[in-house]
This record gives sequence, C-alpha cells and structure tokens, in this order.
Amino acid sequence: MSRLRLRFPYREQAAPQLDLLLLVLGLVTVAGVFLQFRHQAEEINFWSNRVERMEKQQQQKAAPRARATSRIREFSQEIGKEVAQANTVIDQLNLPWEELFDSIEHAATEDIALLSLQPNFANRTLRLNGEAKSMAELLDFVEALEREPVFENVHLLNYKIKQDNPQRPIIFLLHAAWIQAS
Repeated sequence: MSRLRLRFPYREQAAPQLDLLLLVLGLVTVAGVFLQFRHQAEEINFWSNRVERMEKQQQQKAAPRARATSRIREFSQEIGKEVAQANTVIDQLNLPWEELFDSIEHAATEDIALLSLQPNFANRTLRLNGEAKSMAELLDFVEALEREPVFENVHLLNYKIKQDNPQRPIIFLLHAAWIQAS
C-alpha cells in the first residue's frame, strides 16, 4: 500500500491576499463596533447625569409651601367627590334589580301599565308611575305589591282619572320601600 499525502490547501488553491483582506476587514469591523459602543456609552452617561441634575432641582423646588398644601387639599376634595360618585354608581349596580322587576311583574296584571320606575338608592325607596283601567285594579295592584316579600310600606301617593279618554284610565303614582336582602 502506498503512502497517502494530504496537503491542505493545495498550492494551486492558496490565496494569501484573500486571507489578508478578510483579516483586515474583520479588524475594521471590530474597530467600528468598538467606536459605536464607546459613543453609546458616552451618550448614556450624559443623559443619566442630566436626569440626576433635574431630579436634584425638583427636590429643591419641592420644599413645602403653603401653595402646595392648598393644592393637596383641593386634590383631596376632588378625590373625595369622585369616590362619592363611584360609591353611588356601585350602589346602583348593587341594586337588586332582578328581584324588584320579578316582584313587580308578579304583582302586575294586564290592566296595569307601568310607565316609569324611579329608585332612590339612599333611602331604598321606589316610585312607580303607571295607568290602571279601573280603581279596583289599581287597589289590587297596591295590595299585591304589599304582599311581595321584597317590598314594604307600599302607598298610593296620587291618582287622577283621565276624563278626556273614553275608557277613563287612572294615572297613578305609588311609593314603596324595598327590603335589603341579607
């Protein structure tokens, strides 16, 4: 068996100029990246120093003053108003709408037409406006509402017979308090 000689790269394929060119190109790239890094580091240092100076200036200006305390009072009053409004909205959302509507629907008949429902969240009261075909139907409706477990103290506040209508419906206003579910 004859001896095998391997030479890499072959002398015909050797390109020292290309190797040197690639080396120089790599060194130029590394130098460019280093200069870019140095420039970015200087810029970061400049902005961080500027932020520190501005923070020191703000701390010096933030010394307690009478004007600042009056602003704080104004802001706390505004926040208090917003909290009160938010609590009102929460009360409206927490209203037992489903129970109220179910009880009213259960008590109402075909001869009763409800026109408006006005809840008072603070007092847990309800005003109902509507029309009834007759006084007997209206009184039955008031009694039916009183029997509902959700309502108490149901009162007929006002009623009026429509004289201009041939059927003579009765327009009424009821007041009821709802019982807080436990």
